[in-house]
Amino acid sequence: MNNYQGWLNVYKPLGLSSFAVVKKIKKKYGLEKIGHGGTLDPLAEGVLPIAIGKATKLIPFINNNIKEYEFEIKWGEQTSTDDTEGKIINQSNYIPSDKEIEKKLKKFKGEILQKPPKASATKIRGKRAYKLLRENKNFETKEKRVFLYSLDILDFSNNLITKMKIKCGKGFYIRSFVRDIAESLNTKAHVNSLKRTKVGKFNEKNANLLDDLLKIGQTLIGFKGFHTSISMLDDILAYEIDDEKNRLSLSQGKSINIDVNKLVNPPLNFADRKIVFLTDKGKVLSFGELNGNLFKPDKVLI
Repeated sequence: MNNYQGWLNVYKPLGLSSFAVVKKIKKKYGLEKIGHGGTLDPLAEGVLPIAIGKATKLIPFINNNIKEYEFEIKWGEQTSTDDTEGKIINQSNYIPSDKEIEKKLKKFKGEILQKPPKASATKIRGKRAYKLLRENKNFETKEKRVFLYSLDILDFSNNLITKMKIKCGKGFYIRSFVRDIAESLNTKAHVNSLKRTKVGKFNEKNANLLDDLLKIGQTLIGFKGFHTSISMLDDILAYEIDDEKNRLSLSQGKSINIDVNKLVNPPLNFADRKIVFLTDKGKVLSFGELNGNLFKPDKVLI
């Protein structure tokens, strides 16, 4: 099993850190190498991509530029962490109307500037912001450019709670968005609940419950929720290896010649796409740069 590589789409439950989820799966299946893409806070639930074996080297290639979330805004209270974990630091009696919220949302679409929450892993002078917060240090996080693709209101039934669905880019903080939209409406708010429903090809519908994974008696190889290493990578340039000599050369870290006419899913101008993945029946053998017909491996996963 330790030589196997692939992906698990795990639904992270509330109350556990992403690291704790990885640790439980590693212990259950006796894995040597395991990692995750896109950390979720303990108070958030939802899609957590897990890489098994040498697929851990492929984590940077998950298409995590677009993520989708469902969340609840609780109006009238701001907390130190911008979610339910922190203590209440500001309050407001003003609760915006449905129409006021809808009107303000339009101004938040597209590229916006956003300050990460103080309870976040962003670094301030080389130190994590959440550590400075715990030490009661006075500091501010730096604004970053993020992108909001779409935003829909799912439920207005409780005037203190608004449920929304969001599609956003990399580095986007839902907690910051809630804090900022409340400020723009002259009130206070925090995230009441948060669920990630999609990261690249990993979505809520094909996610495996952690409890189910921990109860299964079989190996991960035969488990229907186990995906090949290539299957969960989106929009990539690939080449299927069918020559044993090339396989041997790759295993030794040597460059090989390939037939560019056999590239899988080549873009119209693949000269701009330098990274190529060499595969065998869904398993990534190597990735590296292509110069003409010569493939030079960057990482070897054999």
